[in-house]
Amino acid sequence: MIKNKETELLENSSVRLTITVAEEAIRKEYDELLSEYCRNVRMDGFRKGKVPPAILLRKYGEVILGETAEKVVQKSLQQALEGGEHKPIATSVPTVDAADKLELGKEFSYKVTFDTFPKIELPEYKGQEYEELEVEVGEEDLERELKGLQEQNSVVVDKKDPVAAKGDIVNVDYVELEDGGQERTATRRQSFVFEVGSGYNLYRFDEEVAGMKAGEEKSIAKDYPADFEVKELAGRKLSLKVKLNSVKEKQLPEINDELAQDISDKYKSLEDLKKDIREKLAQHASRRVREHSISQLLDKVAAGATIALPKSMLESELEEEFQRFLGRLRAEESVVLRELEKEGRSKQSVQEEWKPAAEKKLRLQLVVSEMVKRENVEATQEELDGRVKADAEARGISFEQAKEIYTKNHLYDYLAFDIKNEKLYDQLLSSAERKKGKKVKLLDLLGGNY
Repeated sequence: MIKNKETELLENSSVRLTITVAEEAIRKEYDELLSEYCRNVRMDGFRKGKVPPAILLRKYGEVILGETAEKVVQKSLQQALEGGEHKPIATSVPTVDAADKLELGKEFSYKVTFDTFPKIELPEYKGQEYEELEVEVGEEDLERELKGLQEQNSVVVDKKDPVAAKGDIVNVDYVELEDGGQERTATRRQSFVFEVGSGYNLYRFDEEVAGMKAGEEKSIAKDYPADFEVKELAGRKLSLKVKLNSVKEKQLPEINDELAQDISDKYKSLEDLKKDIREKLAQHASRRVREHSISQLLDKVAAGATIALPKSMLESELEEEFQRFLGRLRAEESVVLRELEKEGRSKQSVQEEWKPAAEKKLRLQLVVSEMVKRENVEATQEELDGRVKADAEARGISFEQAKEIYTKNHLYDYLAFDIKNEKLYDQLLSSAERKKGKKVKLLDLLGGNY
């Protein structure tokens, strides 16, 4: 069908194909369509299938030519992609940029553009240098964990004097207010429960809620810095109406042998519990130090890599991030778009703000994928089974039950992906030059301050 194909490499890993289809192939598609019309079309004065082609063409000629062009493009593009070096990625739909007017007895040419998987040029990624943090796991870390277990085993009761204070469990209704005092319905939450002082609320209004009494309602003003951790609030000034519905307080058990035994039968005393906590903290610290070291190495590789990031890949990532944003707000897209418009913002402007982070994320994913490929890293069946067995033990189910869950939910691919990445990270760390890093506290490391 294809008489000629020319390939033009464009920026951002995009490709444009110029495809020329032979006139004989066009005639074949046209004749098949004309025959189909002759068999099926009904016209006044003629029985079905008995309309003379000349009469049928006077009415449907242009339609048949148009459908012929569509079939020619569909079939020739499929042929070009199947036998070609360049193929569209999942996020890119081939788009016809320009096409000749299809005429019988003549060749037909058109241009089609699509994004391809980017060529990835990596720097030397073995033998890189990194600093390994030295984590101090101290008594304050042990006390914090014990305090957490004490909190988990507390009893929550109504507070006699229902004035909210740090550590109390409160139930609130809240909603954002416009400049005129009207409520922004998309932001309304009712019966939201959190602990005062924990910061476990979107707007971080713990300080404003502290001191309120059950049944009280008030408006509060918030001014968030540009680097605020909740990016949808960063740089914003807003007003909120908050109503305190109820206040409860926690009755904490004593930290002693009895508490340890209540937590698990495997602990005979408080010292047994403390020993187990210290071991788990050390393991946790080791994992976070490893993650920090790997992050340094990957950032260096990504910074030195040459990647022409496809536009459609970036747009797809930004769209997924916007959908996650909607999920966090628990709101319909149309409602959020209206609220953004009131603030002089738009979906496009928000995504533009997110673009640097999205580009970094994709670059890291691509360089890891490329290194896994170059190092021929594979996940063995034994490794897969080992992970599934460990998961089964943690869930308290049999190995066969776990295998069924993994198969039914298509989790083996994700598991293999994780194993291959971890094996690659082992290789990078073993080949890298380790330098002694600074001493840090475990809490700072867990908080992402390093």
